[in-house]
Amino acid sequence: MTTLSSSSTATSKSHVAYEWIKEAITSGRYAPGYRLVLAPIATELGISVVPVREAIRLLEAEGFVTFERNVGARVALIDEAEYVDAMEALAVIEGFATSLAVPGLGADDLAAARAVNDEMRQCLIHFDPLRFTELNHRFHALLFDGCPNPEVLDVVRRGWGRLSRLRSSTFTFVPGRSHESVAEHENILVLIESGADALEIELAVRRHRLATLDAFRAHRGSRS
Repeated sequence: MTTLSSSSTATSKSHVAYEWIKEAITSGRYAPGYRLVLAPIATELGISVVPVREAIRLLEAEGFVTFERNVGARVALIDEAEYVDAMEALAVIEGFATSLAVPGLGADDLAAARAVNDEMRQCLIHFDPLRFTELNHRFHALLFDGCPNPEVLDVVRRGWGRLSRLRSSTFTFVPGRSHESVAEHENILVLIESGADALEIELAVRRHRLATLDAFRAHRGSRS
């Protein structure tokens, strides 16, 4: 348990809670979409839920937190427009990078990708969006890392880096998308294993990425 120091006790408890939660958000410990439950945070800080509630209200006013009816407080998506732009760009470039990488993929590479996807399937039982996101990145990297064009590969990697602080939000806000994602991964692997045309594989990866974006947009639209 984290306890408040003697110097902190001189400061209002709501301010201490505010600083603690804000640091957890900005450091990435509380990822976009993370649900902020009052009681565990209060226990962690050794205070009552009242100052935690006040701190969350302050963070909501500053845009760090959003509040949804029947759901409660969640860490806000950092930049919705940035997320959409990055996903659209990655859909195009990652699909192309994967199609270029396919000729160099061996049986061991595909077996490793399928093992990761199987682990993602197991992750669905007790869903952990952060773990699922980590596995999702690993799956795709196994397919595109062999891209022989270094310029294309660099753009893909930078795209994933840009999404690293945003990507988990989709699976957190729209957990049902994770089931579809696993099925689409399997379809991509089947296409590669069956010797499908490079363009067909490229478009399958692109559709997969855009389907995640569509799920995000549908969720945001349903809250309008």
